[in-house]
Amino acid sequence: MRNLKYLLPFAFLLLPIIGKAASILIPMDELQKDHLKSYGLAFWVLKQDAEVDWLLNYRGGSFMMLYNKKTEDECKIRGVSYEVISDAKVAEITTQINDPSVNMDLVKLQKAPRMAVYSPKVGVKPQDDAVILVLKYAEIPFDIIYDEEILKGDLNKYDWLHLHHEDFTGQYSKEGRGRNGDRFLQTKAIQEALAEKYHFAKVSKMKLSVAQSIRDFCAGGGFLLAMCSGADSFDIALSAAKTDIVDEIYDGDPPDPRAQSKLDFSQTFAFQNFTVTTSLNNNFGNDMYGGRGRGGGGGRFSDIDVSGSRHIQQEDDFFTLFDFSAKWDVVPSMLTQDHERVIKGFMGLATAFNKSKIKSTVTIMGELKSANEARYIHGEYGKGQWTFYGGHDPENYQYNPNEPPTDLSLHPNSPGYRLILNNVLFPAAKKKKLKT
Repeated sequence: MRNLKYLLPFAFLLLPIIGKAASILIPMDELQKDHLKSYGLAFWVLKQDAEVDWLLNYRGGSFMMLYNKKTEDECKIRGVSYEVISDAKVAEITTQINDPSVNMDLVKLQKAPRMAVYSPKVGVKPQDDAVILVLKYAEIPFDIIYDEEILKGDLNKYDWLHLHHEDFTGQYSKEGRGRNGDRFLQTKAIQEALAEKYHFAKVSKMKLSVAQSIRDFCAGGGFLLAMCSGADSFDIALSAAKTDIVDEIYDGDPPDPRAQSKLDFSQTFAFQNFTVTTSLNNNFGNDMYGGRGRGGGGGRFSDIDVSGSRHIQQEDDFFTLFDFSAKWDVVPSMLTQDHERVIKGFMGLATAFNKSKIKSTVTIMGELKSANEARYIHGEYGKGQWTFYGGHDPENYQYNPNEPPTDLSLHPNSPGYRLILNNVLFPAAKKKKLKT
């Protein structure tokens, strides 16, 4: 007892060492105050040349990194919920994740990707692109590039590219009439001047060259996220490389009457056997983003998009994320990390993809099964990866360009926006042989 009396003070001195914080856990379940800024925090850690462990399916896809006072302070500054945990707790979590019987995995994120957003620099409002909104809110740095930078070869400076809701077919999103007439004329003048500068006979030929450069970017190992019409018009442009699908109002001559038979689906990433719309009098209404169709067919460019034929009320418009095996299907598991599995639908120039037009090699990650439509799909091209996500703004059901931008401070836990940010961190993952 006498020896114990003298040893007790030393035991208390050892307690801080034994219980010393080893790591910071960023929970991504319902306890997280700001899911979106949590991705920015993880990106910030990577920018400090430190690693981040992405704990797939553990508490909503949590992040874990070695303890650092600067990191803890950054969590406080950004309003991100965090837990300081000991080595013993880290070992417990790792053991749980490595258990073969549980659907979890640990992926190491090692290097922050170099980020670019493909978006016009003139005539674009902040609310025109949900990805720009969420990157700014999450404080993730990126550059804006457009046709000229890609034509000059600047794309090879980046690891990750997002496509603005662009029209790669050279038809200016078919805005040739109605309330968007002034916008159409302004855009047409700018695009035609750039095409002339780079010696393209038509804007559609310039846009095709840009789309092919983006395709080559993926083939060389780049990561691509396309939303809204940036997805379907991209594939349509690639398929129409050897024909003319553009109406006379856009390029001065009529489309090839045999254009449909000349489409080459071997050139596309995701879609096949679709029918293009070559006329201005399309299957969409006057509402630029998600208006009800008048012809009962498909979207404004083709029948890939189902905007013009779907009859789903907003209160019923949800899509479900697939549950993948984290240990075997690592890539789609990373891309579907979320604290909710049922996601609110939202409309756009391209709202949802007709499942019958999707190639068998494509992974469908989110769908509305009752309507036979896919909302969130993924695939590989060459050494690279791509993701297509239907709709315009996950927190604005039917976006109008005249509305103010979505205030993400009111939606810090948005499950729909989390899917965008999964794609942002995905390229940072340590490359390993995939089991898929």
